[in-house]
Amino acid sequence: MNYWANVMHGACTAHDISTVVELNVGGEFYTTTLGTLRKLPGSKLAEMFSSSAKACTDAEGRFFIDRPGTYFRPILDYLRSGQLPTQHIPEVYREAQFYEIKPLVKLLEDTPQIFGEQMARKQFLLRVPGYSENLELMVRLARAEAVAARKSSVLVCAVHTEEEDAQCAEALRALEAAKKSVVKFGPWKASPDTDDLLHCVEMDIKAQGYTVFYERYQFEKVSRARPCLSFYTFIFTWW
Repeated sequence: MNYWANVMHGACTAHDISTVVELNVGGEFYTTTLGTLRKLPGSKLAEMFSSSAKACTDAEGRFFIDRPGTYFRPILDYLRSGQLPTQHIPEVYREAQFYEIKPLVKLLEDTPQIFGEQMARKQFLLRVPGYSENLELMVRLARAEAVAARKSSVLVCAVHTEEEDAQCAEALRALEAAKKSVVKFGPWKASPDTDDLLHCVEMDIKAQGYTVFYERYQFEKVSRARPCLSFYTFIFTWW
């Protein structure tokens, strides 16, 4: 019975634990030991190389993992020596989550990059009602307007407080009467202000691959509407 058959049928000996294993992770080649891959019981990597797992190999006999291979090296470095990554933290964090390397996930969550994203920004956005749905709506509106156009714009109303919401009600009604689509964010109960929200909206849309910026909306063309400072135009550039 060959090595892979031994692994998959539970016939691994102490010698097998130190056996060199060749990996193909999404087209990137790595070399390690079975002991390293099984170092954290309960992780997905340990499960992949458990006695009950079914081997998937490439044409050269390497164990194949169908994941992006670029950020697998920091995962191996951590399993080998406990070394923490210093670059590409968000990407390594995502892979550590996939492979269920829980100690590494926890350590990365304490880094400024992940702490700021997971504990600060995302917790804020969870308190903005309908945030994700509004992002999707903005993209749909922008794409619908993009036919034979270099740019398209989406009108956004962002109100932090109930007071701001009431102050913008008249302008919102006037815009709707003029058949202008408005995507409304807020109010929300969290300390970050409107500028923080707009920054998040811009950042999250750019993360989807769009070229976008925003500016304050001008009310001159809307009759009988009292100016309100809570309206912004997000401009998408297509080419």
